[in-house]
Amino acid sequence: MLEPLLPVGKKPGRPPKWTKRQLIDGIRWRTRTGAPWRDVPARYGEWETVYGLFRRWQRDGTWARIMRDLQAKADAKGLITWDVNVDSSIARAHQHAAGARKGGIFRSSRLVG
Repeated sequence: MLEPLLPVGKKPGRPPKWTKRQLIDGIRWRTRTGAPWRDVPARYGEWETVYGLFRRWQRDGTWARIMRDLQAKADAKGLITWDVNVDSSIARAHQHAAGARKGGIFRSSRLVG
């Protein structure tokens, strides 16, 4: 399902050491676990190669195009519901927002006079 959406480009020269599937699985592993790039298991390829593909496709918009195309296909099949729910029951102010002086000037509550 993903293969038709991947960019096709054949560079002249030595064939790649790692398949696109291995590299993409490495990218998926890293994003799923949140581990550092250097901890990507060797079965997915060298971490520099996995990271290089991720960054190259991020910069040229390949990931955005793949996501857009996958969403369009899923929406056409009725697999996506576009309901939006906004919950504002918890709204917290920054810790410095509570009890701050107005304009930094101390205002006395006692009357002078």
